[in-house]
Amino acid sequence: MWQCPKCGREFKNTNQDHYCGEPPKTIDSYIAAQPEDVRPYLNQVRDTLRDALPDAEERISWSMPTYWRKQNIVHFAAFKKHIGLYPGDKAVEHFLERLTEYKTSKGAVQFPYRMPLPLPLIAEIAKWCYDTGNYH
Repeated sequence: MWQCPKCGREFKNTNQDHYCGEPPKTIDSYIAAQPEDVRPYLNQVRDTLRDALPDAEERISWSMPTYWRKQNIVHFAAFKKHIGLYPGDKAVEHFLERLTEYKTSKGAVQFPYRMPLPLPLIAEIAKWCYDTGNYH
């Protein structure tokens, strides 16, 4: 077991990514708690998802900004080197050919800070999740 030196939580994996401290209550507080240089990326993703999902509710779920309509539609989060987008495994599979320049895993896509965010693609993925009911 590995124990985070900041918050004291224990995890199976050494240096596991997690949110230290009290989980944020709002997306505003989540963004405000991130490093200053990361906030513009988070705001771009947030604005994109707001426009793509005007009927969705913003909330925090799994300690991440989430767009919700009866169920979680999509989450996003900041990490050391990337923004993670969590649209679910069916969405990643559906868009896989258009995600070849990004690291993907089951249900997640990593958009590195060193590359421009593909905001139109992020919007398309979110709309696809909503329109097809592929929530998670």
